[in-house]
Amino acid sequence: MKIALLDQLREQNPIVFNISNFVTVQDVANGLNALGASPIMSEEVAEADEMVGLAGAVCLNLGAFTLPQVKQITTVGQLANRQHKPLVIDPVAVGAVRFRAQVATELLQTIDPDVIRGNAGEIAALAGLDWQAKGIDAGQGSGDLVTIAQTCARKHHCVVILSGPTDVITDGQRTVQVDNGTPLFQTHVGSGDMLSSIVAAFCAVEPDTFEAAQTACLVFAAIGQRVADTAERMGAGTFITKLMDALQFTTVAEIEAVAAYK
Repeated sequence: MKIALLDQLREQNPIVFNISNFVTVQDVANGLNALGASPIMSEEVAEADEMVGLAGAVCLNLGAFTLPQVKQITTVGQLANRQHKPLVIDPVAVGAVRFRAQVATELLQTIDPDVIRGNAGEIAALAGLDWQAKGIDAGQGSGDLVTIAQTCARKHHCVVILSGPTDVITDGQRTVQVDNGTPLFQTHVGSGDMLSSIVAAFCAVEPDTFEAAQTACLVFAAIGQRVADTAERMGAGTFITKLMDALQFTTVAEIEAVAAYK
């Protein structure tokens, strides 16, 4: 695990171009900025080519979109592929809403993501496996999470991050599980979206996408865990404020001290 990539990210300050969920766009921008990356956002297809050209990586979030916006999402994804920019997709609620599943399926037929990050319900849906998803939440299922993630990775020929109490990161062959984290992530709607964009930021500075993805997950989860451990009682509002501070100031050595993965 190359935890020192965090120092490299902060030194290089990579630009991450985000097609964002309007519900969480500010959290994504602030989270990237606090960690040491440089966020840019756009909803205009006419500037997509130039935006992708500026970026070190691209993150497409399917959290809230309209049919006209699907054109921009598709165009940006194709441009990222054409310009060989790392591409991360966050398929929000595709396991719970048929329209979203249809859009995601069609999108994945026209672009090639480097990373897909979602919860168990979302990843199971993209893998073609049964799971009882619940909106943006993971829902319930009885499948083995490692197998689900590996199946999705092999199907879409990319790295898959299945987020949860234990994050599973796999390219279909190599697999790592990150045990760090805190239930407080679940109290903040933007946590998953922040992680997806942070994964893109690490992909911008590390050509091995699997290495970048697992390191991003460990860094984010360990920082959140350290924040949660600072107080016996902490609510969602305090957590996100302290998380932003910790994204800015937590060191590689502090992460290494609590890192838990296998």
